[in-house]
Amino acid sequence: MKIIVCVGDNNAMLFHNRRISRDRAVIEDILRMVSQEVKKDGRARIWMNEYSSELFRTYSGDISVSERFLEEAGEEEYCFVENVPIQEYKDEIQTVVLYRWNRKYPADIRFAMDLSRWKMVECVEFSGHSHEKITKEVYVR
Repeated sequence: MKIIVCVGDNNAMLFHNRRISRDRAVIEDILRMVSQEVKKDGRARIWMNEYSSELFRTYSGDISVSERFLEEAGEEEYCFVENVPIQEYKDEIQTVVLYRWNRKYPADIRFAMDLSRWKMVECVEFSGHSHEKITKEVYVR
């Protein structure tokens, strides 16, 4: 599976069970990236839970919403992860896409995967709508 995670400095993800930030440029980039990988069945699907789906409500695309999305997603499908632990799925994860906000935010939940042995295959910076600089990093096993 391929996971997508948005993090602040120090890998911050959530603070008091709320996302630390959002930016529509990131959502648009995610949907563009996913749509470029149409599968054999003609679908380019992204999985997420109900909490995350609110970010994507105004966008069209093949979005599957389930509280068990990490179990239901196919081997090559994307999962947008915000508020669920991923450690038990680490062996199934083949790609990690990190969007870095490049800002310090308070956090009580952090992205905890060690990517030091993974290979970074892409690193791009772009301007967001609410963030001057967003960094997209793509890692593969």
